Amino acid sequence: MAGLSLQHPLAFAFGLLGNVISFMTYLAPLPTFYRIYKNKSTESFQSVPYVVALFSAMLWIYYALLKSDECLLITINSAGCVIETLYIALYLTYAPKKAKLFTAKLLLLLNVGVFGLILLLTLLLSAGQNRVVILGWVCVGFSVSVFVAPLSIIHQVVRTRSVEFMPFSLSLSLTVSAVVWFLYGLLIKDKYVALPNVLGFTFGVIQMGLYAIYRNATPRVPAKEEADDKEDIVVVKVPEHVVTIAKLGAPAAELKTHEVRPAMATPMEEAGSENDKAVAKQENGTVAGKGDNDGDQV
Repeated sequence: MAGLSLQHPLAFAFGLLGNVISFMTYLAPLPTFYRIYKNKSTESFQSVPYVVALFSAMLWIYYALLKSDECLLITINSAGCVIETLYIALYLTYAPKKAKLFTAKLLLLLNVGVFGLILLLTLLLSAGQNRVVILGWVCVGFSVSVFVAPLSIIHQVVRTRSVEFMPFSLSLSLTVSAVVWFLYGLLIKDKYVALPNVLGFTFGVIQMGLYAIYRNATPRVPAKEEADDKEDIVVVKVPEHVVTIAKLGAPAAELKTHEVRPAMATPMEEAGSENDKAVAKQENGTVAGKGDNDGDQV
């Protein structure tokens, strides 16, 4: 994050460079959202980092409006608001119902409720430089939350040993951006700009380190997911026969088939069956005798 200061040419240069890098950082998730659009599914991607990034950009715009000579700060965060809004809209389009509800609640709580409350309190309870100081610390807190938001992704990478959902380009751009904005804040002596980027650099290095560790690792399915899959499987053990089937032009293959056995009759069922046979035999004899009598009469 940075502003515009023509009185410090070196600071202005870092601020301009920071704008370029930050803009590229905002565009870093494009492959992710292209994948979401192509597959028509959000898969295991999460919306929290994008909602938090949108909220942080809104706060920095408000901070820049309270200060003077902050054109670069306004431009980059305005672009960030537009880009993050598009990301969230695309996420809501293809997310499952549960993820949609969670994202909508988070937007209403954070970007509408909390931001509206901050705006109202700073306008009513503070004035002048005190308002800038209060808002500056608020911006620091939520800028830190932008860098902390990917912790859920870091946990998922360690748990699954897969970096599929943690793009290296995003981690790299966040790290470089944090370095540039830290230098800018240091040069203009703005602690509200410099402080959050120290943590941003730290988390960026951690993410890149995890990428280096797990990029060639064999992914593993969490035990809970394996248990859920096994619950849907019913195994029935029955006797098997092995039948050899030979295809034309192909080697013989073995096919396992299940043996089908007739059900065993109970003693009562067997007795009933014998009685039925005796009755049937008697009826047949009666019919035959009647036929003989009819023949004699003729």
